[in-house]
Amino acid sequence: MEQTVPDSTLAKQAAEGRQKAFRELLNRYEKPVFSLVYRMVRDRALAEDLAQEAFIRAFNAIGSYNPSYKFSSWIFKIAHNLTIDHLRRKRLNTISIHGSPHALTEEEQARTRPILESDLERPDAYVENMELGSQIEAAIGQLRPQYRTATLLRHVEGYSYQEIAEIMDVPLGTVKTYIHRARLELKEALGHLLDETGGEAD
Repeated sequence: MEQTVPDSTLAKQAAEGRQKAFRELLNRYEKPVFSLVYRMVRDRALAEDLAQEAFIRAFNAIGSYNPSYKFSSWIFKIAHNLTIDHLRRKRLNTISIHGSPHALTEEEQARTRPILESDLERPDAYVENMELGSQIEAAIGQLRPQYRTATLLRHVEGYSYQEIAEIMDVPLGTVKTYIHRARLELKEALGHLLDETGGEAD
């Protein structure tokens, strides 16, 4: 549905205490924020808790939101920082989703397939492979948190490098380094797929 009221206007209204504006912002960004957090922590219940906490923090600080930036970037930054803090505090080990009760749905897996298309440059060999999404997700899950976040924001959420730099609060060059190194690690992790289909592993 087309958004008739800009995010910046809703944020201003929310800062004034208008509950309808809060609800609309939540409706617009609840799913993408949860998706990012879930892919970071690999646990649905935990992701729900962290996403909820991210919105609570965002709405408590809504008065500090600068409308010169995208609201989506602002809420993603809050969610990212919260999740990274959790991962560091708990030293949560990344788990494979193979056989996991928290495995992604086919729709969620499909959103990740473009990562392979842009990074491994062999989309024709895997378009019909129904297990591809889960294998890519598993490989992404093995990346260090910073690489994982940058990759997901770029190739799943579609953010520009500059927007990712703002969300992650790092220099633009650092974002490019994160994504470049993530691509190399993904190519290495998924090289066996190229071998199985007769492609090049390097």
